[in-house]
Amino acid sequence: MVEAVQGAGVVVTGAGGGIGAALARRFAAEGARVVVNDLDAGKAEAVAGEIGGIAVPGDASAVVADARDALGGAVDVYCANAGVAFGGPELDDLGDEVAWSASWDVNVMAHVRAAHALLPQWLERGSGRFVSTVSAAGLLTMIGAAPYAVTKHGALAFAEYLSLTYRHRGIKVHAICPQGVRTDMLNATGSAGDLVLKPTAIAPQDVADALFKGMAEDRFLILPHPEVAGFHEARAGDPDRWLAGMNHLQQKWEESR
Repeated sequence: MVEAVQGAGVVVTGAGGGIGAALARRFAAEGARVVVNDLDAGKAEAVAGEIGGIAVPGDASAVVADARDALGGAVDVYCANAGVAFGGPELDDLGDEVAWSASWDVNVMAHVRAAHALLPQWLERGSGRFVSTVSAAGLLTMIGAAPYAVTKHGALAFAEYLSLTYRHRGIKVHAICPQGVRTDMLNATGSAGDLVLKPTAIAPQDVADALFKGMAEDRFLILPHPEVAGFHEARAGDPDRWLAGMNHLQQKWEESR
């Protein structure tokens, strides 16, 4: 059982579908009061209506003030779940300025802006919970998706910074790092996702279950795919061997196209 979820004011960004919707549903089922945020107002309203939550559509970077008002003055749990990924037929997206800019803004800076808005109240009262949907790409990497892989590393680094800086002041931080999850975002990853992610893809609800287990155990790193821990250890223990293996995967992808 997770401490203080019953009656808590929870915000989930990017909650119109996929992992975000699963998180919103699980928090609501546990008795939380949930703000459902999504750029798509119709999707936000549909999920909110389903769970008895409150739809606050719009840009995830600027949702805190409106969400706080909708919850009666306080946010207890903030799930920075909104994210973007760019994929397609090209082998290399290094020069895609739009992809880099959007990925940086949504995958990293939206988290920074939310924390900046939330921390004063949380630090004053000595409690708050920040949940960052990162991706295993933030611990490892992802072929064919440079902006996604790099900015997810940034999202993880920011979550680590929040935890190490504020944990002694009552702020709990969790970083969710799944591999493939059966969502529209996975479908958009193209042939690289088909090769790397789809074979072991899990349901969004499995991610929500992993988060609640991790919160109950007070763990920072949430791994819905447990095997990612071994991959991460291999990467840290022998970077050259790990990179050689990833390069082999890259070559396999190129040959399959």
